[in-house]
Amino acid sequence: MDQQVEIELQTIIDDEGQMEYHTVREIGRCFQKGNRTVLTFEEKIENEVIKNLITIQPERVSIKRSGIVVMNQQFQLKRKTENIFQHPHGNIHMETFTHTIDYEQPAPDKHQGLLQMTYTVQLNGQENREHKLILRFEPSH
Repeated sequence: MDQQVEIELQTIIDDEGQMEYHTVREIGRCFQKGNRTVLTFEEKIENEVIKNLITIQPERVSIKRSGIVVMNQQFQLKRKTENIFQHPHGNIHMETFTHTIDYEQPAPDKHQGLLQMTYTVQLNGQENREHKLILRFEPSH
């Protein structure tokens, strides 16, 4: 399956009680093959384009971003992963521990896909920050 989809990506960050909320809404593409779902979309930030590639598999999610920022963040259930977030102002070392991955794949009777993850991120050895990611997507009209 390859189709155009509306994507809503919400991130909630709890930094010792200070809550940050980020929401991205874009039109993208969805490809499904077996138990793998791949979403692609472009995000525009201050006249710059960031390409996003999200791959969802059982117990494993990958988010690759390229453009003004470069990141390849891996989420593996109950495991710690590391990557470098490359930003115009420098590189940031990220350690991610994934607590939960819940994914409802789109089906003929239910067109919306829903991914929810909770994870902890440590940037450059600083304090851990709790994250929740909610990704919804459905065919665009």
